[in-house]
Amino acid sequence: MIEQTLWHPVALQDDLGAAPLAVRLLDQDLVLWRPHSGPVQAWPDRCPHRGARLSLGRVQGDTLQCAYHGWQFDAQGLCQRVPALPDFKPPPTHCAPRHEACERYGLIWVRLQTPQAAGAPLPDFCGEHAGLRQVNCGPYDVATSAPRVVENFLDMAHFGFVHDGWLGDLQRPEIEPYEVEETATGVRAHGCKAWQPRSNLHATSGAQIGYGYEVTGPYSAVLTKVPEAGSALPPGWQEAIALFICPVSEESCRVWFRLAMADFQSSDESLRAFQHTIFTQDQPVLQSQRPRRLPLDARSELHASVDRLSLAYRRHLRQLGITYGVC
Repeated sequence: MIEQTLWHPVALQDDLGAAPLAVRLLDQDLVLWRPHSGPVQAWPDRCPHRGARLSLGRVQGDTLQCAYHGWQFDAQGLCQRVPALPDFKPPPTHCAPRHEACERYGLIWVRLQTPQAAGAPLPDFCGEHAGLRQVNCGPYDVATSAPRVVENFLDMAHFGFVHDGWLGDLQRPEIEPYEVEETATGVRAHGCKAWQPRSNLHATSGAQIGYGYEVTGPYSAVLTKVPEAGSALPPGWQEAIALFICPVSEESCRVWFRLAMADFQSSDESLRAFQHTIFTQDQPVLQSQRPRRLPLDARSELHASVDRLSLAYRRHLRQLGITYGVC
C-alpha cells in the first residue's frame, strides 16, 4: 500500500514530553518516545512480550520501559533488561519493531514502511525558507477522509457561502478562470482570484486576493496569498499556509496548519484564533459530506469548470495509486 511508504504528520513536537505519547496512523496504534540522547522514536504501540500498550510505560534514560512487566527496550528496539530475571541477557530476537520518524515544521513525522526505491520526501513548504514567521495551528480531529479536507482547502467557490464576511462575500461569489498544471509532487494552480472582506487578521477592508495553490503530497497542500496593489495591507505583505494531514483512518483524520507570514507583531494566540475561526466554519460542512471518502470516479459527483483544481487533484491520486481515504 503506497500510503504506508509516505511520510505522515502524527503529532506536534511540543506534544511529546518526557512520557511516551500514543498516536494513530492509517488504522495503526503507535507510540512516540524520545530517548534521553537520540532522535524521536515511533514504534507499534504493543509490547512484544505480552501485547500491553507501550504508551502506558515510561522512558528510563535511553530505554522505553513497558508498564506491565518492566521490560526495557533501547532506541534500536533491543530488549536490554527483564526485571524478573536480573541475570538474563536478552537475545537479539527479544526486540520491538520500529518505524522511521523525524521532526520538521514543528511536527513529528512517521513512515510505516521504507520503500524499496527512493520514496517520496517530506512535503515541501515554500514559506519555510522565506524568512517569514512560522506558527502552527491545530490539531483538529475531523470525521472525514484526509482527501476530502485537501480538496476543501483547494476550493475557492465555497468562500462566499461558508466564510461569508471573512474569506468571501455572499454577494460576490464569482471565481475567475485560473490555470492548473502538473508538478513533480502533485498539481499547482495559479491566477486564482477571490474577493475577500477579511482575508487575514489585519485586513480592515475588502480586497481582491490572488491565490496560488500547490498539492505537495497526497495529504498535504500549500496556499500563498498576494493582495492586489493599493490594498489596505502593508507593503510587501506575504502569507503562506501549509496544510498537513494525518490519515488516522479511512474516514477520519487529524489536521494541522502551518502559517508563514510577515506579521511579526501579532501574538501567536491571535493568529491561531483567526485560523481557528476559518477552519471551524469548514469543519461541519466537511463532516456532512457523503461519502466521507473522496470519490475518484469522475461520474460519481457533478462538476463545473471552477472545479478544475479539485479534478486535477483527484486525477493525481488515481495516478499515484492512492487507495486510502478514497472510493
